[in-house]
Amino acid sequence: MNKLFLVILTAFMVVEVYASGATATSAPAKLRFEISFPASLSATPLTGRMFLVISRKNETEPRLQVGRYGTQFFGVDFEKLGPGKTVVVDGSTLGYPINAMGDIPKEEYYVQAVLSKYTEFKRSDGHTVWMHMDQWEGQNWGRSPENLISEVMKITVDPAKAETVKLSVSKVIPPIKVAEDTKWVKRIKIKSEKLTKFWGHPIYIGATILLPKGYDENPGKKYPTVYQHGHFSTGAPFRFAEDEKNEFYKAWTSDTLPRFIAITMQHPTPYFDDSYAVNTANNGPYGDAIHEELIPLLEKQFRCIPEGYARLLTGGSTGGWESFALQVLYPEFYGGTWSFAPDPLDFRNVEGINIYEDKNAFYRQHEWYKAPIPNTRVAPTGEILLTSEQRNTMELVNGTKGRSGGQLDIWSAVFGPVGADGYFKPLFDKKTGVMDPSVAQYWKEHYDMRYYLEKNWSTVGPKLVGKLNVIAGRMDDFYLNIGVYHLEDFLSTTTNPAFKGSFTYGDRGGHRWRPYSDAQLLMIMDKHIQKTKGK
Repeated sequence: MNKLFLVILTAFMVVEVYASGATATSAPAKLRFEISFPASLSATPLTGRMFLVISRKNETEPRLQVGRYGTQFFGVDFEKLGPGKTVVVDGSTLGYPINAMGDIPKEEYYVQAVLSKYTEFKRSDGHTVWMHMDQWEGQNWGRSPENLISEVMKITVDPAKAETVKLSVSKVIPPIKVAEDTKWVKRIKIKSEKLTKFWGHPIYIGATILLPKGYDENPGKKYPTVYQHGHFSTGAPFRFAEDEKNEFYKAWTSDTLPRFIAITMQHPTPYFDDSYAVNTANNGPYGDAIHEELIPLLEKQFRCIPEGYARLLTGGSTGGWESFALQVLYPEFYGGTWSFAPDPLDFRNVEGINIYEDKNAFYRQHEWYKAPIPNTRVAPTGEILLTSEQRNTMELVNGTKGRSGGQLDIWSAVFGPVGADGYFKPLFDKKTGVMDPSVAQYWKEHYDMRYYLEKNWSTVGPKLVGKLNVIAGRMDDFYLNIGVYHLEDFLSTTTNPAFKGSFTYGDRGGHRWRPYSDAQLLMIMDKHIQKTKGK
């Protein structure tokens, strides 16, 4: 076992089971932090969530170290907080990866506070919700423009000492700097009328376009398009960089690679850095916005071939699910997908949770005992890195009511129904792990891709022959290969028509396993186009 894994594993062994998602349950801490903002930054009250970050290192600011495997932090909701008024973080506040402040070892740390502003959305479905409005940063409160931050302070944290530490979030995070357009890379950003109507607030979507060699020299030529999906980024598709050392740059600008236009799209939501590109009850009509507003604009402005055979899809993880689901749900609009390590295509394993059979999302009950449900493992050996309870505690500290910007929460927002309070109705209780079978059934009927295909194969199957290609490592970090197996079990039995796509596996491959380079993928796509064009 390597040293890095031992360090990470040791850190997470101290995470304790908690009884309440709102408070910690350990020895009471006497230490408390009081955090406020000055009137110079806002004369009016604010609503949002306040974070306290505690770190042993300061090479980067503590706020930028928070994450699934990151440094210690705490979070507290507040409503209509006036300037000079305080938010308190103390022994009753839930934290992560250590839940209780009283369990933090006494030593010197760097501390920083972050105020994440929430926006009031009066949605067209009649609900009013308070959520973080993405500022083109990809739903990351630690770097989101307009959020407020404190100076970094080095102090001795002693939970047993009766002391009050005062912090002021006195600085504003500046706007994100988006790279300028070049000969190769162009960017657009538009206000979506469909999404703005749903959210009752301006909502923007956009795209980054990578143009092929010879584009300017051949103004009458149109090109097939590769739509690459994934987490929010304004970077160029396929990690293209205008650098002679960049392998994909060398391939893209060569005379041997087939000519495509490659496009990544930006469509963050108030729930997450990515909408999953489909119409949903909680996020709104992102599928319509992308296909009826954004893509027609792209095809007109950048000389894409506006035909199904010439629109191809790819992506990994989140983008793996999106590229697969879009091909299935828009079977004739697209001509084929190559989906890598896709998020659950079958909900019998959702990062370890079987939503149809498990009674609890944190523990699986066996006849005489129960065992923690694993969430994350280390490829290729399989050691458990995080349990489901730990992963969900991290999201709960990031935000209540599904406002964490985390993976489990966005799946609930995309796959699930709207709750009575206007936020999504949870698949399970993040405090106890208890599952809601009615929500599981909603997930199944709306977005279980394997179930959808099995139920609708007689009508949708003929439109998907040869278009579905899925690639996964058998040791996927988040157990996403299990959903791929269930999908293959069905598709491999299809007749009239047979699906005639492909499944490719890496026996010891993790979440980022790939059997070929991006340039090789484009060669495969080109052969597919030549075979299907005109059919």
